[in-house]
Amino acid sequence: MASTFTIRDLAKEFDLTTRAMRFYEDMGLLQPERTGPGGRTRTYSARDRTRLKLTLRAKRLGLSLTEAKDIIDLYDSPRDTGVQLQKFLAVLAQHRVQLEEQMADLQANLDEVKEHEKEARVLLAKMAKNIA
Repeated sequence: MASTFTIRDLAKEFDLTTRAMRFYEDMGLLQPERTGPGGRTRTYSARDRTRLKLTLRAKRLGLSLTEAKDIIDLYDSPRDTGVQLQKFLAVLAQHRVQLEEQMADLQANLDEVKEHEKEARVLLAKMAKNIA
């Protein structure tokens, strides 16, 4: 595997647009080396590739980019791994609670839809009896 990557390399590998890559850079998730006229050429390191991979994993988990950055930055710092893992667990626990609440709301909505379907079927059956 290459030790450096262009914006196009990583965008293609992770099925992203170059605009998304620049957005992640603006958010501080990626820090490519800038070269060429006006620093327009970006060169991403293996570290940037790993951070991008972790960012996308965090997004799949439903974490915000700010939460993802906070967690990823913890791993870049020389602090105690136990503290990092505790922070990660706290963020995940908070996110799990949000997901469970959303799931309960969805279940309540689904139950309501099922009840309306049942009522509509009963009314249709009564209408069919009255016509026959």
